[in-house]
Amino acid sequence: MLSTSQPYSGVFLTPGSGSNRDHSTLCYLEELLQPLPVERFDFQYRKDGKPFPSPVKKLVVEVNDAVTKMSNREGIDSKKLVLGGRSMGGRVCSMAVAEGLPAAGLILICYPLHPVKKPEKLRVEHFPAIEVPCLFISGDKDEFGTPEEFSQHLPQISGPVTRVVLEGKRHDLKGADEHIGETVCDWLSKL
Repeated sequence: MLSTSQPYSGVFLTPGSGSNRDHSTLCYLEELLQPLPVERFDFQYRKDGKPFPSPVKKLVVEVNDAVTKMSNREGIDSKKLVLGGRSMGGRVCSMAVAEGLPAAGLILICYPLHPVKKPEKLRVEHFPAIEVPCLFISGDKDEFGTPEEFSQHLPQISGPVTRVVLEGKRHDLKGADEHIGETVCDWLSKL
């Protein structure tokens, strides 16, 4: 039974660009967080069988619409939902929140600070507008952002930031679902 005093009542999760809602990490989190309402979301381009994502602005609109639908369906105000997901999905959720989508917090698993081998193309311009608690989980060998790069850019976020670095892990965080699950549960318990 959920405590009514906790700042969140549900979780909305999105996949990375090359995956879908059935990614093992998202499925594991949904199972682990029961009976909490959890939605694993698929972007429309994946449903349409397209290999590449839609423009990011369109993805942000999709997240806004899907969060509104989940809020209505579950009877939960979106400011009581924790949003996030893997890589591109988490980034899109963070952009939606920075643009005003209410949320209780952000779970950002393997956030892509920049494209591979293009550290100059940073994806952090919206960070100062993020005011909710954030959990960042990434590997120390992630080609989309080194621990040093995260240390440099995460202080731009206005809200409280928790950062967990998994040793020896690349961007896929292969084999780390249990560790990710424990980390997310621990973070949620302290929100």
